[in-house]
Amino acid sequence: MSRYLSLSVEGGGTGIVSHAGAALLPRVGEKTGLLDELSRALAPWRKPLAIHDPGKIVFDLAVSVAIGGDCLADIAQLRGDRDVFGLVASDPTVSRLISSLAADAGPAVAAINTARSHSRANAWQAAGTVA
Repeated sequence: MSRYLSLSVEGGGTGIVSHAGAALLPRVGEKTGLLDELSRALAPWRKPLAIHDPGKIVFDLAVSVAIGGDCLADIAQLRGDRDVFGLVASDPTVSRLISSLAADAGPAVAAINTARSHSRANAWQAAGTVA
C-alpha cells in the first residue's frame, strides 16, 4: 500500500510546472525500497516521541535537491503539496535532524550509504534483463 495518492499521467496538458516530474520521485523511493531502507538505517537517530521519520526527512531533502533546492529551507517546496509528497517536516525539525546526523557523521553517512546500496540492488533486481 502506497503512502501517497495514485498518479495518472496525460500528455498535452496546460499549466504544467518545471518540477512536475518530482511527483514520481516518492514512488520510485517506495518501489526501490529506499524509503524503508532509510527509515531502518536512520532509526538510531529517531527521538523517542518523534513524529517525523529521519529516513523520510533525508529522502525529502534529496527530492528537494533534485528539483533545484540548494538549502535545507527549500524542503518547503514539498511541504506545499501534501497529497503528492506526504507529511513533510518543518524547517526546525529538519535542522535538528541534520545537526544530530552531523554530530555522528561517520556512522550516519555509512547508514545512508547502506540504505542507498540496498535500494540500488532492489532497483537492478526489479529491472531484470531489461536493464
